[in-house]
Amino acid sequence: MARHEVEFRRGEFSLVAAGPGTGKSLFALNLALYGNIPVLYFSADSNAATQLTRATAILTGENVRDVKRKLLADSFDEYMGDLAKRWWIRFDYNARPTLSDIEGNLRAYFEVFGMFPHLIVVDNITNVAGESSADSAEAFTFGLEAMCEYMSDMARVTGAHVLALHHVTGEHSDGLSPIPLSGVKGKIGRVPNVILTIFKELDGMDGRILHVSPVKNREGFEDSSGQTYSSYTFNSSNMRLTDVDDTL
Repeated sequence: MARHEVEFRRGEFSLVAAGPGTGKSLFALNLALYGNIPVLYFSADSNAATQLTRATAILTGENVRDVKRKLLADSFDEYMGDLAKRWWIRFDYNARPTLSDIEGNLRAYFEVFGMFPHLIVVDNITNVAGESSADSAEAFTFGLEAMCEYMSDMARVTGAHVLALHHVTGEHSDGLSPIPLSGVKGKIGRVPNVILTIFKELDGMDGRILHVSPVKNREGFEDSSGQTYSSYTFNSSNMRLTDVDDTL
């Protein structure tokens, strides 16, 4: 992403949008773990077992299926040392958090660690219970705009980078071609400092490359068509993402 001048600066709000099953949650999890920074991750879209096994595989390099079997067999002690090294990463698994829930977790994080997290991940923004009902397309967009404003304010108040995950419009939901800025569901491009869209390239042999397009970037390069992107190889065994240039 550095080649395209994409930075996740503290005090700013960004949005990552992709179709279901493309890999936006894996992108966020890799970012949270590899950064080794204080993180509060609101995982409304994935349960604790999924996130724990994925995170353990990413940190240790072990096969995620083996990790899952050991978790279910209550033989997880061998991984505790690796997990303990990321002691200031915390997850919340409320499937429908309210704004009060989010604020309560932030206050609790500050009480425990004496500071706010440097990165806050909201997975997904549509899982957060807002104050307005989305009974029409206009109301849906208005509610998302208000939620983005709230996330942006939260970034400024806490000094964290707030990264929210989001969906795309139906014609881009298969995630097999570049997704333009106009493909972000609800057309909520006004508030975020950075908007990234992700599409996937499959090789037919369980291999996958994720292409990340900076379709909006206030402080650097952007291409609203989605045709310019950074590419990452996805290792389905250990859930790690690796810059394609690093594997050549």
